[in-house]
Amino acid sequence: MNASQILETEYAPFYANYINKSGSEGLISGLESSLKEVLAFFNSIPEDKLGFSYDVGKWTIKDIMQHLIDSERVFAYRALRFARQDKTPLPGFEENAYAQTAQANSKSREDLLNEYQLVRGSSIMLFKSFNNDILKLIGSASNSDMSVRAIGFVIVGHEKHHIDIIKSRYL
Repeated sequence: MNASQILETEYAPFYANYINKSGSEGLISGLESSLKEVLAFFNSIPEDKLGFSYDVGKWTIKDIMQHLIDSERVFAYRALRFARQDKTPLPGFEENAYAQTAQANSKSREDLLNEYQLVRGSSIMLFKSFNNDILKLIGSASNSDMSVRAIGFVIVGHEKHHIDIIKSRYL
């Protein structure tokens, strides 16, 4: 299964860009190859750029790294809840509030990338545990329906989106 098989009814229009950016790989192979790409990309950034912000009030590269970690945790939690057929609607999350309190700029690149790698490993194991029927289950978060499988592709596309921003505005 790849992202082209996801129906538009499985996610809110807001997530279409992420789904489209996730590529043509299958879900697990996409998560695995994305892990390698993200680690290589962030390791290639000069140390003096990690604390750089391209404008007042914008996140630093370290903030973005932490945002990817935090977002993946939120998305994986949603996937777990939906996969277990928990029908409780889930709220959204305020990414800027997370960034303000995460203290990413006080962390080393190594610590951020180790955390990212551990979170991704956990997400891969979670999605591997879902069969095709479970991947198609739908839950509600941020006042929108979303399938378990759409969440997995959003994780991959979301980080590609942020890497594109870093390449165009930070480096």
